Amino acid sequence: MVADGGRHAARPGTPARRVVRPPCSDAGCDPRVATGDTLKWGVVATGSIARTVGDQLVQLQDAQVHAVSSRDASRARAFAERLGAANAYGDDGAVPGYVRLAEDADVDVVYVATPNAQHHSVARKLLEAGKHVLLEKTFTLTGAEAEDLATIARRRGRFLMEAVWTRFLPSYQAVLDVVSGGRIGDVRWIQADLGFASPFDATSRLWNRDAGGGALLDLHVYAWTWTFGVLGFPHRLAAQSTTAPNGVDALTSLQLGFGDGAHAQLLGTLVSQATRTVTIAGTSGLLRTDAPLPNPKGFTIVDAGGTRHVETDAGAGHVHQLREVTRCIQEGRTESPTLPVSDSVAMMRWFDEARRQIGLSFA
Repeated sequence: MVADGGRHAARPGTPARRVVRPPCSDAGCDPRVATGDTLKWGVVATGSIARTVGDQLVQLQDAQVHAVSSRDASRARAFAERLGAANAYGDDGAVPGYVRLAEDADVDVVYVATPNAQHHSVARKLLEAGKHVLLEKTFTLTGAEAEDLATIARRRGRFLMEAVWTRFLPSYQAVLDVVSGGRIGDVRWIQADLGFASPFDATSRLWNRDAGGGALLDLHVYAWTWTFGVLGFPHRLAAQSTTAPNGVDALTSLQLGFGDGAHAQLLGTLVSQATRTVTIAGTSGLLRTDAPLPNPKGFTIVDAGGTRHVETDAGAGHVHQLREVTRCIQEGRTESPTLPVSDSVAMMRWFDEARRQIGLSFA
């Protein structure tokens, strides 16, 4: 397959697939309401996203945070107190805190919020220990790591899902309903961007090469999520990047081409401001979301009938994806029909191709 710009690459993705609507995706549906027996959760890491999701996890009627882990035992104890968890595990000599959490027989499911580079090793240990896993995006560093986790989850019969919370929000579903209903005609192109200006600091999570930092892995999942929901996976990809002093990508643009002739332009940036919106253009109109792209509060439709703004239910943050995980485990599922593991594996294969083109390696 010839990629744009004359570069050659084998197609790494899977056939296009439309997003399956989760049961609690309509405005007014309360994802906090119990759907079955209470699950005992573990949370690995204590950073900002772990605190955000942890605070929302305790809102579920059928969820109990039982244990947390951190490299720092004092941070683990403080986080456990915050979430009402019975157990706090810090690193103990050569034994990491997450290994001790994996050995806690009372934990049913674990939310992993470590930096990207640790996703594979932590999730692998938890799956091997028989835990269900919700793994923060980006799923892994490479397609091979993603395939490995998928294989282990299948072998152990454990639930595994990437934490792409946007896909479960009522606002996301409302946009897809408008597009699939034909109100803007056949989609011909999509443009999405996400980013902000962040001072370069090779030790921070965003920029740290050893942590899997950079714009591609930290930001492009969201733009990709909107594009996938409308057009599925692409047939070709061309990537360009501006590189930071330590070799990670500071700004990356992706040009995607699809089998029906549609195109998408996606941008992730750590060195400039961005509109943080998605524009979906069809043969008879276009739709533009409000900012922020991960969780828009509304969208605008422009067509022959004029311009109309639609307010949407911004949802309950991450609670919708937490409800999906809980419901699936209660029902004995090992994957979410809305976000199956195969989607995450395919996306990581495409990101492998993007990294190849921009010369980004974490080895």
